[in-house]
Order: sequence, then structure tokens, then C-alpha cells
Amino acid sequence: MTEVLHPGVIVTCNSRFEILTSHAVVIEGSYIREILPSKKAEEVYSAARHIYKHDLVMTPGFIQTHIHLCQTLFRGLADDLELLDWLQLRIFPYENAHSKESLRASVRLGIDELLRGGTTTLLDMGTLRHTEVIFDELAASGIRAFAGKCMIDENDLFPSFKADTGEELKESYELAKAFHNTSGGRINYGFAPRFVLSCSDRLLRETAEMVKDIPGTLIHTHSSENKKEVEEVRKKTGKENIDYFNSIGMLEQKTVLAHCIHVHDEEVKTMAEKGTSVAHCPSSNLKLASGIANIPHLIKSGVNVSLGADGAPCNNRLSVFREMNLAALIQKPIQGPTAMNAKEVMKLATINGAKALGIDHLTGSIEPGKKADLVLLNLNKNGFAAKDDPELVYSKIVYSAGQEDVDTVIVDGKLHVEGGVSKVYDSPKVFSEGKRELKALLGRL
Repeated sequence: MTEVLHPGVIVTCNSRFEILTSHAVVIEGSYIREILPSKKAEEVYSAARHIYKHDLVMTPGFIQTHIHLCQTLFRGLADDLELLDWLQLRIFPYENAHSKESLRASVRLGIDELLRGGTTTLLDMGTLRHTEVIFDELAASGIRAFAGKCMIDENDLFPSFKADTGEELKESYELAKAFHNTSGGRINYGFAPRFVLSCSDRLLRETAEMVKDIPGTLIHTHSSENKKEVEEVRKKTGKENIDYFNSIGMLEQKTVLAHCIHVHDEEVKTMAEKGTSVAHCPSSNLKLASGIANIPHLIKSGVNVSLGADGAPCNNRLSVFREMNLAALIQKPIQGPTAMNAKEVMKLATINGAKALGIDHLTGSIEPGKKADLVLLNLNKNGFAAKDDPELVYSKIVYSAGQEDVDTVIVDGKLHVEGGVSKVYDSPKVFSEGKRELKALLGRL
């Protein structure tokens, strides 16, 4: 079936970062067939279904490259702590208490929030057990995703939350074989060792080798988030975080490193040379008092930078709009008002995210031949500039918009959100199930 969407403005995020007005996007199946002037589209596709949304702005579906769906249930239960205490006192015990039912509830809560907020693609780090539940829910929801079992075989912070090295590697490999490139290519695998302090040298080295066996998979881990973490990594390995990863071959594959706040210039140079991507998570970095990553320096050095909200207990909202807003604002007191302008931040949330995942040929921009992953925003509410100038659209999205302004979300050509309401989940029911499962989980602690 062919459908033709006529928005008021199209923010393409293509290589020229074009903004189009009086144009239409032709969707055929799960792909964008072409983009052409609205009047011509009416003539050429007179038999197609035409949908007129002249009051809305179309953007590519937003991409978040660091999410913990398993943690959505723990929102508000781990406030006002630094990273290692946050893990030891709250997150590891909570994740350790997950059953299949509580994990399913947590994942549904997270996906529902993400889709209604305009995120159409995510990179998720799972938890120690029941990873198949996460993949089942990702597939059923219709969202585009990379995900993987969180691998932990060392854990001085919470010793009961770990598994045997060989079993971790075996299970991860089997999960990758089972779920990578499934659901028509919409669901893919990202090997996910947690971070250096919870992984043995063997686990990390063999993970780097496993990725080579399954084309299109990637490595997803945390790095250089907290000063104490960096010190402990130095004690354990004798190297800086990035230098250690490089020495064991973890940067030879497509790798996404979350955070990278406390990195030296040589580490930045290494990441740029190896094509390693950084998932910038500003709300998490601020809340956990981890610091402010020097994103302008990373970008100028040639490192691909994308965005992620991280887990709900360290940001309290899975909003890509909040991450965009903070990514722009936190640099300005340090590096001046022109640092991280709105257009640059839009790249982080769209095409750069697709590049990080190796799927920029499929999504991340609105172009013919790419998947129909699209968002329609209502930027005509109170609080937005009255001036109808397409060039102001980046400012409106990054500095003013929020989840409440998301009207329509399309993933793979299918309608997932309409009028701000999910077509995938009964949101009140998902919330109710989450409350019930959280109560049961806390009872298991």
C-alpha cells in the first residue's frame, strides 16, 4: 500500500541537512519511495492514500544509543548517589531480583515511553538473566533495536550478581545467533559486557572475537564515566580505559562506548582512528555527578557522537528531547554560547545514532530508499515562537519541544503513535502492571 504524507515542514537530516516545505513523503511498505513537491505528489500518486498534516513538522525517528530497559521499573528508587554507590546499593540488588515477569513489565514501560516520545531506534543493555524476554518484547513492540545480554563475571560491588565466564560467553553467543537480524532485520544484537570493573580480561577478549563471527553485531559497554571508576580500572589493568580496550581488540569492531567523560587526548585520538562511537548521556552524567563530557572536542577530533538517556533511575525520564536540550546547554557555560548549536545536536539524535549502530543506510534521515522511521511534531502550541520560519525548527525542537509535542510515530512504515497515544500498548495497563511487579520485586530483596 502506498501512502503519501504532507507535513508542513520536513527536517531531512540528510547530508545537506535540508529543510523542505510544501513537499510530501511517499511511503511504500516499510520504505520511503521518494520525496517530491506536494502538488506533484498529488498528480503522480492520485490513487494513493494522502494524509495532510500541514500543521506538523516531520523529523526522522529519533535514535538513542544507550538505554537500560531493565531499569525502567526502578525510576525514583536510586536518587542522589554517585555511580559506584548507585550500582552497589541500588541497581545491582534490584536487577538481581528481577523475575521474567518483572523484567517484562520494566521493558514494556520503557518501550512505551520511548515510542510515545519519538524514539524509533534504541541500543539497549540488558541484564544478567532472562534476556530472551527483552528480545521478545522488542520484537512484539515494532521498535527498531539492538540489544544484548549484560555480561558480568566479576563483581566486587555485589558478588551475587555475576555468572561464570564460560557460561556468560556461551549464552551471549547463543542469544546473538538466535536474535540477530530477526523481525525482518529490525532486531539486532549488541554484545554487552557491563564495564571493565565487572568483566574479566578473558570475557572482554573473547567478546571481541565473538563479534567477528556474526556480521552486523556490535559491542556496547560503559567507559570512563566516573573518576573513581577510572582509577579502579587503572589499578586493575595498568591502563586508561580506552587504552585497555584498544590493547585487547575491543575497538577493532563496531563499538559504542557510553559516557567517555574522563578521557585523555590520546584516548580520543584512538577512538577517532578506530571508528569508535560515543553515546553521550548528559542527564545521567549530571544526576550521578559524573561530570560533563567534552563533546565538542570529541566531534572536532572525528569521533562519532550520539545520544542516550541511559536508565530511568539515573535520569528519571527516557526523553530524547531532554537529552538534546541538555547536550546543548551544558557546554555553553564552559565553551561559549555557540558550542553545540541546535542543528549539531539534531545530528547526534538522528543520523549520528544510525552511524553508531551501522544502520545509517537504513535510517537516521528522511531520504528515498531508507526505512520509513518518522516522527511528526506539533510545534504550534503555546511556548513556541509565533514566527513561521522553517530555519527556527532546530531551535524549537532542541530548546523547546518535549514528549508532549509528539503527535505521530511511524516505525518501519507502521503507525505506532497517533495523536500522542500509543497504538502498541494500553499505557495505563502497562503502568498498572509495572506497579504490581515492582512491589513483588521489592518483596524479593
